[in-house]
Amino acid sequence: MQYLLRVLGLALALLFPLALAAGEKPTVKILFIGKDPDHAFGSHMYMHASGMLAQCARLTPGIETVVSNGWPKDPKILEGVKAIVVYTSPAAEFLLDGPHRAAAEELLKKGAGLVTIHWASTVVQKNYERLGPLWLSYLGGTWISNVGLGGGKSNLKQLLPDHPVCRGWKEYEINDEYYLNPVIKQAKPLLQVKESKGKEVIVGWVYERPGGGRSFATTLGHPYQNFELVAFRKMIVNGILWTAGVEVPEGGARVDIPQEAIKLPPKP
Repeated sequence: MQYLLRVLGLALALLFPLALAAGEKPTVKILFIGKDPDHAFGSHMYMHASGMLAQCARLTPGIETVVSNGWPKDPKILEGVKAIVVYTSPAAEFLLDGPHRAAAEELLKKGAGLVTIHWASTVVQKNYERLGPLWLSYLGGTWISNVGLGGGKSNLKQLLPDHPVCRGWKEYEINDEYYLNPVIKQAKPLLQVKESKGKEVIVGWVYERPGGGRSFATTLGHPYQNFELVAFRKMIVNGILWTAGVEVPEGGARVDIPQEAIKLPPKP
């Protein structure tokens, strides 16, 4: 009997080495996707913001990040990805209307998390009828680009203050570009502002997909100055961790990277 127990113990050690490593957590791989600039310097800083958020995410133990300009050319990069963070032009078209659609859908159908920031949280109006239903099945909501824009200063209100995305930060004033009249279907509205004309606007939502996987979208993120705010970074990194299936700390995710990594490079 003792011999059999020793054999069984050896077999388990070989099959589950991670479980035997004291204090070691399995690596969670997160893919950040940006693109080349298409707006004035200081806004839509896709690649810099993606790299900065990836550095923040790595402060959480067990997180591995990859930052890509556009969809990764090497398919091996997709192996083991638990969440995709997209900060680009409309991600409905980027993910579902290009040569990498099959690869993107494979990840999402396997339960990979999806985070979309600002313009990436949208679908182009002329494509809404064609792409909208599938896009909504993954993101739970969308803004139709470019239908209705607002702006101005507003307090960022938490509609679900007990949600993990809202951990570690309180309501604060933000100045951004607001996408009016988002289409929220299956998702739960999470964040709200009041634009300059007094209209209340949903600017963030969360969605737990019926087939598995989580999505977090925010239409905020036009001026880079908001990414310099601790609360703003914490909100987004909380959402990234949540979609990747990582427990968000009670005080929210760490985002205290050096200022040199946060500030923008000199204007070209």
